[in-house]
Amino acid sequence: MHIAVAGNIGSGKTSLTELLAHHFGWKAHFEDVEDNPYLADFYEDMTRWAFNLQVYFLKSRFSSVQAIRKAGNTVIQDRTIYEDAYIFAPNLFDMGLMSRRDFDNYESLFEVMSEMVQPPDLMIYLRASIPTLVEQIQMRGREYENNIRLDYLKRLNERYEAWIDKYTNGKLLIIDANKIDFIKNKSDLSMIIDKVNAELNGLF
Repeated sequence: MHIAVAGNIGSGKTSLTELLAHHFGWKAHFEDVEDNPYLADFYEDMTRWAFNLQVYFLKSRFSSVQAIRKAGNTVIQDRTIYEDAYIFAPNLFDMGLMSRRDFDNYESLFEVMSEMVQPPDLMIYLRASIPTLVEQIQMRGREYENNIRLDYLKRLNERYEAWIDKYTNGKLLIIDANKIDFIKNKSDLSMIIDKVNAELNGLF
């Protein structure tokens, strides 16, 4: 099976992916952040590097999904190819940070790739408010994220909600990250585990 964890920057995707992988014995597949050659440059100059960054993520995510489906075991993935295409790229275009030419080119690439991508068996969406996102981004202390603007996070959140509201590609589990702390509180993590079990196995 393929489980995916979706959510805005700082919503807790990586932490939840790690915890669920450990509990269920799944293989975890993480977003390529530390080795991404464009990410730091992007936060310094979004207009210059927006297209490069999105194409890199698209390529990386497509390769990941293909590998996950060929692996034959259960994998939980941190972020999805859909978030790149339906949230991050169009947001950059609407903000004037990606040209029409580059955006059209990106969309064409995604359309070709999406025909060869099978959606996750379960999508877990971490819903988080801007204050929650900012707090968690500051706590993890990635230097290149210091330049993320609040209006950028807000626009992303709006797009996430619009995307999730219309998501029909498969099973969907929404977790409100504002009201729980699944890292420090074992009962909160247990609640999520129960919900995941229910979606995958129909136990509840």
